[in-house]
Amino acid sequence: MKYYAGLDVAMKETFLCILSEDGEKIYESKCSTDPHLIHEKLAKGGVNLEKVGLETGSLSHYLFKNLHSLGYNVICIDARKMAAILSVTINKTDKNDARDIADAMRCNHYKEVHLRDINDHSTAILLKSRASLIQSRTALKNTVRGFLKAYGIRLGGVSHKKFPQVVREHSDDILPAAFTGIQGLLKSFESIHKEILELEEELKEICKHDQEVQLLMTAPGVGMIVALTYKTDLGDPTRFKKSESVGAYYGMTPRQYSSGENIKQGRISRCGAREVRTLLAEAAVVLLTRNQSWSPLKVWGLKLMKKYGLKKASMAVGRKLAVIMHRMLMTGESFKFSKADLQMVA
Repeated sequence: MKYYAGLDVAMKETFLCILSEDGEKIYESKCSTDPHLIHEKLAKGGVNLEKVGLETGSLSHYLFKNLHSLGYNVICIDARKMAAILSVTINKTDKNDARDIADAMRCNHYKEVHLRDINDHSTAILLKSRASLIQSRTALKNTVRGFLKAYGIRLGGVSHKKFPQVVREHSDDILPAAFTGIQGLLKSFESIHKEILELEEELKEICKHDQEVQLLMTAPGVGMIVALTYKTDLGDPTRFKKSESVGAYYGMTPRQYSSGENIKQGRISRCGAREVRTLLAEAAVVLLTRNQSWSPLKVWGLKLMKKYGLKKASMAVGRKLAVIMHRMLMTGESFKFSKADLQMVA
């Protein structure tokens, strides 16, 4: 007989439940959220487990790696789909959630989620750290701009490098108490800007030694950040049987609803990694508006832009880019340009 376990993970405690293939409860308990303590509790069940399921979350990568090293067939499942299943339970408790997760394992009623390997995960942390610092830098810059407007000072377009110097040049026009506060913001701005430059140098070193990233950067509009983010999030490209599936994986294809004779097609599904989808759309904007090289992709995108506008065209071209980049990783070939008839976009 086969047995299945479900883990309902929280920051402090984890509830676990073991079911037989007939749905009979064999064992249930709780312990601190530690892989070795969870292993001890699962061993008390006295059965060989076919699958151990846990939902996606901040601790899923840590628990998955350690439980897998202890010999368990661990499966990380999509928390959004599981939440819909758990919502129909009358009494929603952590104990019942663990049992429902084990039941989903038993019935194969779950969607497995791909987890990055440790190297891709480390690169992803580096990329997200940079993104967080950029967000903080932008917030500080906008705050200082807002404060200066009270004195009628409008800076206009100023680069990040020159911004603190330009603000300090207006120190005589600002009351001392106010400038003391602004000076504190400028020091934080300079510190964050320095950290961003250091992280970008580290990312450049990674790109220099990664042939797949160099390959992806041959595509028009695709730079270092886009290529690295795409590669680290995608992971093993062979897990997709068709390159066309990558567009749907990143939520860049329309939602579909059909019931009886009613068939509706909505906006994009927005599934998958938001940062990858955003960067692909930005790369598409660069391809359509700034890149000087012509390709069938650009011709097709410009036709869409003329008919539907830049926003929809960039999402469509971004989806195409995701598909093409996956095919590039599979074949090892760089992006193929071809001469396009300029009359096609006139």
